[in-house]
Amino acid sequence: MNAADLTMTDQMRAAFDWWQLAGVDSDFADDATDWLGETAGAGCTQASAQKAGVDTGKSKRQLEQGDKVVPETAPKKVKRLDLLGPNPPNTLAEFTQWWLSAPGLDAIGPRGRLAPRGPEGAELMVLVTDPEQDDHDTLLDGPQGRLLNRIIAAMGLSQDAVYVASALPRHTPMADTAAIAASGMDEITKFHIGLVSPRQVLAFGAGIPPLLGQGTTNDLSLLREINQTTSSIPLFVTEGLDAMMAMPRLKARFWRRWIEWSVKG
Repeated sequence: MNAADLTMTDQMRAAFDWWQLAGVDSDFADDATDWLGETAGAGCTQASAQKAGVDTGKSKRQLEQGDKVVPETAPKKVKRLDLLGPNPPNTLAEFTQWWLSAPGLDAIGPRGRLAPRGPEGAELMVLVTDPEQDDHDTLLDGPQGRLLNRIIAAMGLSQDAVYVASALPRHTPMADTAAIAASGMDEITKFHIGLVSPRQVLAFGAGIPPLLGQGTTNDLSLLREINQTTSSIPLFVTEGLDAMMAMPRLKARFWRRWIEWSVKG
C-alpha cells in the first residue's frame, strides 16, 4: 500500500497516532498566558490594584509602606569566577570527568552529580536546566525523561543520535539562573556545547536563556542561535519538560513552534 491508497480515515488515524506518540493527548486552541504578568486595567483603582498586588508604578515595598518612598535594595552583585580554570578539558570525555569532579560548580560539591550522555557531533543536543529530582544514576531517567524519549521518537531521531545534558550539575529547585549564569556557569554551558558540536540545540526551561549566555527574555522564540568561535549553532528554546507535564497544552504549543522552526531552518 502506498500513500495514494490510504483512505481519509487511515490518514486521520495516522495523524492522531503521531500526536499521541509526541506526547500530545488533548487539543488546545490557546497559547500559554502569563496571567500573573497582567497589569491593572484602565478602570482599576489604586486600592484594588494594591489589593491584587498589581504594579501601579510603585514598587512592592513602596505599596507596603504607603506613600512613603523607600528605596529598593540594590540587586545583589555576583562575583564572576573562572570556573574552567587555566587547564580546561580538551575533549568531551575529559569534560565529562571534569563535570563530575570539579569543585565550585555548585554549593554541595561533586558528590551526586550526573553525567551528560550522547555522541560528539550529535544530530541534536538536548539541554535542560537541571536533572530531575529523582534522578540517581542516569540523567533524566524519570517521567521527564520518558516524555523526552517520546519527543525524540516523534522527531524521527534515534536516541543514539541525541546528546542529553543539563546546564546545572544537580537538581536545583527555584534556581536563580541569572545569578548562577553571572557567576560563570554560562561560559561552562557554551564551552560544553562547543565540545559537543551538535547540528542543533533544543533547550528546555523558561529560565535557561541566561545559562546559554542569552540574557533574560520572556519571548523564548526570539532565541535562534548559539554563537561559537567559528560558527553559530541553531537554537530552539522552549518551556521545561516539567511544565509540559503539568500543562498539556504546552506540549501542543511546543510542537507547533518546533514544526514552524524546523521548516524555516
